[in-house]
Amino acid sequence: MVLVVTLYSCSTNSSEDLTNSELITEYDFSKSEMELACVINDYRVSIGKNAFEIINHMSYKSQEHNMYMIQNNVVNHDNFESRANNIMQVLGAVSVGENVAYNFSSPSAVLNAWLNSPSHKANLDSDFTHFGVSISIGSNGKKYYTNIFMKR
Repeated sequence: MVLVVTLYSCSTNSSEDLTNSELITEYDFSKSEMELACVINDYRVSIGKNAFEIINHMSYKSQEHNMYMIQNNVVNHDNFESRANNIMQVLGAVSVGENVAYNFSSPSAVLNAWLNSPSHKANLDSDFTHFGVSISIGSNGKKYYTNIFMKR
């Protein structure tokens, strides 16, 4: 059986109208999401960078995007500009980036794939200071990953 893996990366900002500028303060992290945050921060520390600070609002926005991808049966960065603008307005970010992935079995596996992709690795190695993570499972049983980064 062939394992299909899809990765995308994006780190541009643009100006779209925001639909909701409310700060989300609560997010219920799964064990896998906490593991993803830990393996990303372990990697950051191993290369001499500061660990990212996790922000519930950004994890919520990551989860929203996962739900969009699941509902539309796509893996992409649709509406990234809206998410980025929301994070800039609500959290005071000056730059925002995003990594997405699909069909990886574990947080370590997705991190390794991102590290082997220059554009994804650039986001992980960047001067971003904060992040949000979400892992959602579609009706097909496959995992969708969104990781949003920001710098204030």
